[in-house]
Amino acid sequence: MGKLVRDRIPEIIRERGGEPVVTVLGEAEYRGALLEKLFEESAELREAAATEVAEEIADVLEVLRAIATLHGHEWADIEKVAEVKRAERGAFLERVYLEG
Repeated sequence: MGKLVRDRIPEIIRERGGEPVVTVLGEAEYRGALLEKLFEESAELREAAATEVAEEIADVLEVLRAIATLHGHEWADIEKVAEVKRAERGAFLERVYLEG
């Protein structure tokens, strides 16, 4: 069973003497693979040791950037939407947990 990988991974495999078998996904398959990758990277972030957190956050961010691009959004626009939501509803910095 395969998985979505970063663009340069096949090249890196070839440089190490391997011969990767790759498929370029269509839009629907790509969207599904990105969402699956987001869950995979989120799980890795959840399990990461303190020294690995930044790297795992970077992986989640890269998947989110790809999802935004797939849907026709520039990352700067996503940041603007996030700023508006943050101004209206706050962030997650105060550790507020709503019971019930």
